[in-house]
Amino acid sequence: MRAAITGLLAFAAAEEQVLLFASLPPDPPDPPEPPDLPDLPDPPGPAAEGPDNWAAVPLVAHSTHFKQQQSERTWALVHGHQIPSFGEIDHRSESVYASYAACSRAEVLAQSRQVTADLIDAVWALPDDALRGARVNGRMLWLQLIVRGFWHATGHLGDYYLGRGQAARAVALASHGVATARYLSAPGPAVGMACYNLACALARDGRHDQAASALTEAVTLNPDLAANASRDPDLAGVASG
Repeated sequence: MRAAITGLLAFAAAEEQVLLFASLPPDPPDPPEPPDLPDLPDPPGPAAEGPDNWAAVPLVAHSTHFKQQQSERTWALVHGHQIPSFGEIDHRSESVYASYAACSRAEVLAQSRQVTADLIDAVWALPDDALRGARVNGRMLWLQLIVRGFWHATGHLGDYYLGRGQAARAVALASHGVATARYLSAPGPAVGMACYNLACALARDGRHDQAASALTEAVTLNPDLAANASRDPDLAGVASG
């Protein structure tokens, strides 16, 4: 169990760090000589980044914030303290997005590494009975660790690529997440969450038959995901078998 959780947390964190580096703007090339052509309208650019289209830095800052909350909860259990509670975060809020966007790339990169290490340390510090039996906010602790450290993070990463026309990368990321969960012999509900992300990526890429197959596996392994699927716009028109 600990090894599986550690591997999934590390997978998500590595993908976030790849995104932070890959999203750096390239050095501008030397401007070419202007051709002698008539003026043409500019082509449409990418969607503006904001609460409806998160940029890389605020996206990773947000995921890191979620992991920090989970780290605080987990260490509270380790030390026998009261488990803190946290309010919901409105992903569409301009002010929430602005607070994350104000962070620097270097700051977010350092926080991502530190918080991931703290959370993994907390996982290994937990007594066996707490790791397997404790419940936090109605969910098993081990599953909440995977939700906040893996499922939530990789879901946002997939949305980032899908929102920029990189559906193949989003599907590859989700497929790799499923393969990693299986390789680590993660519990069925965790593999189901990885399959759910894959179903969403496939559906948004227009591969509805494959999405339905992935969703069927997701709900079979984790029946609680059926409620998510019923209201998830990414899965509109996709039914599990």
